[in-house]
Amino acid sequence: MGRVTERRKVIRIRDGAVSARPDTLVAEEPLEIRLNGKPIAITMRTPGDDFALAAGFLVSEGVLAEGRELQNIVYCAGATEDGSNTYNVVDVRTAPDVVLPDITLERNVYTTSSCGLCGKASLDAVRTTARWAIDDGADAPPVRLTPELLASLPDRLRASQRVFERTGGLHAAALFTEEGELLDIREDVGRHNAVDKLVGRALQNGRLPLSRTILLVSGRASFELAQKAVMAGIPVLAAVSAPSSLAVDLAAESGLTLVGFLRGANMNVYAGEDRIALQAAASQG
Repeated sequence: MGRVTERRKVIRIRDGAVSARPDTLVAEEPLEIRLNGKPIAITMRTPGDDFALAAGFLVSEGVLAEGRELQNIVYCAGATEDGSNTYNVVDVRTAPDVVLPDITLERNVYTTSSCGLCGKASLDAVRTTARWAIDDGADAPPVRLTPELLASLPDRLRASQRVFERTGGLHAAALFTEEGELLDIREDVGRHNAVDKLVGRALQNGRLPLSRTILLVSGRASFELAQKAVMAGIPVLAAVSAPSSLAVDLAAESGLTLVGFLRGANMNVYAGEDRIALQAAASQG
């Protein structure tokens, strides 16, 4: 789909000189997600990877956890009164044996505003719906990351942000191996959508849970992003900006390693410090 960016006229002022020129902007359109024909969520997103976005959203809601549970995803024809297809409505069909939780459109419109539920209720909800425990994989040594490796990831993320370079208006989420190899990167006007696109692609490719991976996000680490990491079985979440208090609480309770303010050689480790090789760094302090 070719609607990732759009052109708009802009009046440009530089050092007092005024000129008119076209500018490239990131596209933003609503996406309605339906589950077996029933509307359950509306999110504002950058068009592209819509099927992965829908699948990843349903992972975070506890509906899907394995590729076999996803039967198919289609755009809904006749989504408007004149019967045209806007490519802004998708319907996710689950396998017949999938037991659906009680999901309502009203609840999801609220939770996807990045507010979520409150406090203990939010933590309890993740605890009861998560189907993947956060661990480092069976019969394998614990994940151990050096601060130097973590410090190198934001530059790799930025170098791979193709649309950001043209617009400056997108969030990004990337998956890395524990050795720092880039596995996948997605961009979107919403940081939670970028993560859903990553997780959805992993579900479609049969790669959940995402054990022994690092999720890096270009903004802050909200409770919602920590929730999505936990639901996908990701052991490490790193953000270039600040985490919220509830994100830290969820990380501590679930075993998620949470790193914030990852800028240059500096970072704060808020939870799960056992996965970070801190001894050498501490001895230098």
